Amino acid sequence: MSQDATSLAYLIASVLFILSLKGLSSPETARQGNMLGMLGMAIAVATTLMAPHVVGYGPIAAMIVLGGVIGAVVARRIPMTSMPELVAAMHSLVGLAAVLIAVAAFLSPTEYGIAGADGRIGVGSLVEMVIGAFVGAITFTGSVIAFGKLKGTFGSAPVVFRGQHLVNLTMAMAMVAVSVHFCVTQSFASYLVVIGIALLLGVLLIVPIGGADMPVIVSMLNSYSGWAAAGIGFTLGNHLLIVVGALVGSSGAILSYIMCRAMNRSIWNVLFGGFGTETAESPQQAAAGKGAKSGSPEDAAFLMKNGSSVIIVPGYGMAVGRAQHAVKEMAELLSEAGVSVRFAIHPVAGRMPGHMNVLLAEAEVPYDQVFELEEINREFKDCDVALVIGANDVVNPIARSDPGSPIYGMPILDVDKAKTVMVVKRSLAPGYAGIDNPLFYADNTLMLFGDAKEIAERIVQSL
Repeated sequence: MSQDATSLAYLIASVLFILSLKGLSSPETARQGNMLGMLGMAIAVATTLMAPHVVGYGPIAAMIVLGGVIGAVVARRIPMTSMPELVAAMHSLVGLAAVLIAVAAFLSPTEYGIAGADGRIGVGSLVEMVIGAFVGAITFTGSVIAFGKLKGTFGSAPVVFRGQHLVNLTMAMAMVAVSVHFCVTQSFASYLVVIGIALLLGVLLIVPIGGADMPVIVSMLNSYSGWAAAGIGFTLGNHLLIVVGALVGSSGAILSYIMCRAMNRSIWNVLFGGFGTETAESPQQAAAGKGAKSGSPEDAAFLMKNGSSVIIVPGYGMAVGRAQHAVKEMAELLSEAGVSVRFAIHPVAGRMPGHMNVLLAEAEVPYDQVFELEEINREFKDCDVALVIGANDVVNPIARSDPGSPIYGMPILDVDKAKTVMVVKRSLAPGYAGIDNPLFYADNTLMLFGDAKEIAERIVQSL
C-alpha cells in the first residue's frame, strides 16, 4: 500500500473518530457514534496491516482472534452495573500496551526506525519513549486500583498516610532525574527504574481517592490512556495513533473538568490525588436515634397517580436491579393518567458519566422526558412527588449543609424540596461515599424497602 494511500486512509479514519465523538455527545446519536468509531477503527487496523513492513500475518491473526474472542465474551457477560469497572480495566490495558511498545522500541530500535547511523537512538525518540512509558505505567496501575475500588475488592475508603504528598513529589523528582540519566546513557536499567517508579506512582495517586469521587478518576484515567497512546504514536511515527490519542486524551480531560465542576472539585486535586480524604462520622453513629417512615408500592402508586407532577431520579440501585423497563412502564401509565412525568439525571449518577442515560435509552424512555441537573433542579420545589430509585449520594442534602462532609459543595438533585419524597432502597445503608443520608429520615420522605425492579413492578400493578 503506497504512502499516499495510507495517509488518505488514516485521514478518513481520523474524521470518523471525530464524528464518533460528536455522536456520543447525545443519547439520540450515540448508537450512530459508536458505529462510526467502529468503522474508523476497522479502517485503521486494515490500513496498518497492509503496511510494507508487516511481513507475517500468522501471529497477528492469532492475537486478533484471541483478543476478539475474549472481548466478545466479556462484553456479553458484563452487566450494565459493572460498566465502570470494565472501563477502568480497558484503560489499564491501554496503559500496559503503551509500556510494552515503548520497551520493545528501545530493545529493537532498528525495526522501529528510530536508530541512527551509529545504532543509537536519538534524544527526541528517547524522550518520547520515556513520556509514553511513564504515562502508560501510571495509567496501568492507577486503573487497576480504580477497578478494585469500583468492584469493592480494595474497599472504597481513601488510603492516606503522613507525608503522602511529599513522598509523591520525591518520587516524581527521582523519576525526572533517572529519565535524564536514561536519555544520556541509554541504560536499559535506568529505563526499567523509570517504569517502576511510574507504576508505583499510579498506585499512590489513586489510593487516597474516596469512593464518591471515583467517577472523576475513571474519566481522568481515560485521558491518561489517550496521552499514553499519543506518546507511543510519536515513537512509532504513526500519525493516526497520535491523532486518536490526542482525541481521547483531550476529550477525557474536558469530561473530567466538567465532572469536577459538577462535583465541586478542583481539577488539580484530581491530578495530584488530594481529595476525598476527609473523615466522616460512621453511618451507625449518624443514624442512631433516628427513624425512617416506610411505605408500600401501593402507597407510592396512590400518591403519584393523584399528583400532577412526578420527577423520577434513577441511580445505581436501578441499574443493579435492572429496573429500567419496569420504571419506563410505570412512567407511561402515569402519563396516560394525566400526570407530568420527568426524569432527573445527575452528572455522575451510577458511578459513571452517562450511565443512567444509557439505561433509560435502552428502555426507550423518550428523550424529551430526560433532564440534566441544571435543567430540572429548580422544578423540585413545585413537584408533588420525587421518586428516587436507588440513588443516594447525589440526593444527599448534607452536600449543602455540612462543611465537614466529604461531599460538601457537590451539586445535588434537590429532591428534598419536593412535597413528597419516596426513596426505593434495599436498606438505610450509606451510599458509595460512606456517609449517612438525612433525606431518609425527613418528615416528607417515605422509604420503599426492597429490590428496585420488584418495587417498580408492584407499582405498575397497582396503577
